[in-house]
Parts: sequence; structure tokens; C-alpha cells
Amino acid sequence: MRRRIKMKDESEHKARQRKTRKTKKVIKNLAPKINIGLVGHVDHGKTTLVKALTGKWTDTHSEELKRGITIKLGYANTSIYECKKCNSYSTSETCPTCGGKGKILRTVSFVDAPGHESLMATMLSGAAIIDVALLLIAANEKCPQPQTREHLMALKISDIKNIIVVQNKIDLVTKEQAIKNYKEIVNFLKSEGFENVPIIPISAQHGTNISKLLEYIEKFPTPKRNPKINPIMFITRSFDINKPGDLPQNLKGGILGGSVKQGVFNIGDEIEIKPGVRIEKKGKSSWIPLTTKILGIHTGEIAIDDATPGGSVAFMTSLDPSITRADILAGDIVGKKDKLPKTWNKLSLETHLLDRVVGAKEKMVVEPIKNHELLMLNVNSAATVGLVSEISKKHIKCNLKIPVCAEKGSRVTISRRIGSRWRLIGYGMIA
Repeated sequence: MRRRIKMKDESEHKARQRKTRKTKKVIKNLAPKINIGLVGHVDHGKTTLVKALTGKWTDTHSEELKRGITIKLGYANTSIYECKKCNSYSTSETCPTCGGKGKILRTVSFVDAPGHESLMATMLSGAAIIDVALLLIAANEKCPQPQTREHLMALKISDIKNIIVVQNKIDLVTKEQAIKNYKEIVNFLKSEGFENVPIIPISAQHGTNISKLLEYIEKFPTPKRNPKINPIMFITRSFDINKPGDLPQNLKGGILGGSVKQGVFNIGDEIEIKPGVRIEKKGKSSWIPLTTKILGIHTGEIAIDDATPGGSVAFMTSLDPSITRADILAGDIVGKKDKLPKTWNKLSLETHLLDRVVGAKEKMVVEPIKNHELLMLNVNSAATVGLVSEISKKHIKCNLKIPVCAEKGSRVTISRRIGSRWRLIGYGMIA
């Protein structure tokens, strides 16, 4: 009798193990493998396309809903399925064309970047975590629009080579107008050195030709990752999930959102955050790094055991939630203690300026950088302002208003204040 009970217990234990392994395999399959950024001129349909692909509306900030534009980076995950029966692609396991069962290829994470010219810094910050970029161009407007050119140049400067141009809103124009706009796109891409970039016409509003877009996304393989190197995550969002009136004993720690650039993070890891938080002492400001523990990891609605490169993730931490509220830590970097790059209060940059100012409606030549000029600098997911303190032929030195944590040799985009807007004028390498 005891032996039979023991055998029964062992059998149930093995069944639970098999179920656990199967569940973990499914969850691992659903964890996103790459980040796909959507960029382009304001109101060309980026957020609508994310909704068509994932079912999620990424404009959730109150000001975004009021103004109808994306202000902060938005995230949404979806899985891509292939139906062998009718040779089509979709984001549903049940094929919308023939009703057959699709095979899951991989899960991807979409990063919806703002297109409005005044929010260019946010878009440039998002470029740091993008593996593949979808550049949306509306068929019912002349190409290129100012931010269309600016975003394409930002992708070039950020060294993002995997690009698909999406000709959206074809439902709003005639066939002849769509063909004319298509030719404008071809000429524009050719003039900027992107003649081999695919152009996919779609209607995000009506879900037209989404299968072909997904097919082209699948042509870009998942980058090879090295799980053994020191892990680094770029923070693009930080927030407090507690609600007013929550009892102290029920309060949860602050949340860090972003994307892992390299390595692997696990639940229970002790982590460091740099530059950290600003403190005032004797009238002077300084930044001190933060240390905390990862209490949980989520991607979308899924809880996972570890975070690897590709896709957006959120770390539940033991930080005081007041430190993470309202994106206070956005732009910081997460890593293992004493393993993060240097924090820079001053930057020495080897500069590479463009021939013309990007984003301006009229053609403007990029003038040399001047001493004591204020520049907006984007590195990794951080945006800061630098005051030029020294100039040589190919180098400048800047005193930073907000310090940044970055490796030597990192690429820094440079924007100049022209009128009331920051305009992209080039990039630099941290020397």
C-alpha cells in the first residue's frame, strides 16, 4: 500500500514537473525577441498601426489622449504567426484568411515613438533600444514631411540598418495618388542613400496588407545575443503603481521599464542604477547611484523569470516608489553593482556634423558649433543639455546639465536650438 502511494506521489510530481516545463516553454516563447520601433511624421498612423497589430492603444497618458499625439514612448507586444495553408502572416493563432491554425514564429515588442517635432528627444531616446524600424509615411501627404526626413536621419545616425518604410493611409487616396506618393517616397529614399529599403503600402485603419508587412518583419532575424556579458538595461519609463489611499503595508516598490541591451537579468539580482538621484548639498547638486533588488520581471502582461535583450520589460523593485514616479529615472542605466559604465558630468565628443539642418521646412546649412552654445545631446535612452566649453577642429567639450552614464565610444546625437525647436545637426562619439 505504501509503495503504491509513493509511486502515485512520484507520478503526480513528475506530471507537475512536465506541466511546469511546458508552461515555462510557452512563456519563454511569448517573451519578445526584438524591439520594433515605429517612427515618422506626426499623425502618419504609428499608434493606429500598433493598435492594428497588437490590439493595444499605446497613447495612455492623459495629455496624449487630449492632444491626439504620442508624447511618451509606448509599448505593446504581439506574436507573429505563419499559416502554411494559405501562405499568410498574422498576429492571431487562427488565420484570418482561411481559418487554419498558424505556427508561432516569435513574439516582438513594438515601441511607438512620438513624431511631433517638439518631442524629437523622446524619439531619439527610443532609437537606442530599436532592432528594426518601421518608418511610416502617409499616402495622403507630400513626401517627405519635415519629421519624416528627421526621423530617417536619426535612424541613420543611430546606426539602425533594419528599416521598412510603411506607406500608410492608402485608403484615403486614389490609385493614381498612391502611385504618385510611392514615387515620391522612392526618390526621397534614394536621395538619402536608402534605395534598397522595402516599401509596403497598407491601411492601418482597415488592416489592409498587414500580412505582407509581417512577412517583411520576419525577414530580419533575431540578433545573436551573448548571455554571459555584464547585463545592461536602458530605462525609458519609471513609475509608481500604488493608488491613493493604499495602506502602507500594501505598498509596492517602484517600477523600472525599458529594454535590456545586453546580458541577462534574473529575479533576485542586486542591481545598481546610474546616474541615480540628484541631491542638494551646500547649494551644489550631485547625483548618487541607487541600489535595489529585482523582485519580479514582466513583459506585457506576462511574468517571466529572466530578462534578455529584445522586447520591453518592467522590473518590480524594492525602491521607494516616490523615486520612480513620473519617469524620474528615465534615461538611467541598470546593471550589476560596480559593473556599469562611467557617469559623465562633462563630455568630450568627436563630432560629425551634417551638411544641412534636419527637420526644418527650409534648407539650412549646418553652421559650425560655437563656444558657449547650448546643445541637446541624446545617448542611450538619456536626453541632456550640454554647454560647449571648448572647441577644436573635430572635437568639442560640453558641461552637462544632467549627467549621463555611457561607455566610451558611445554615439551621441547632437541637436541645436533653431527658433523654438531643437533640430538635429549631427552626432558625436564619446572620446
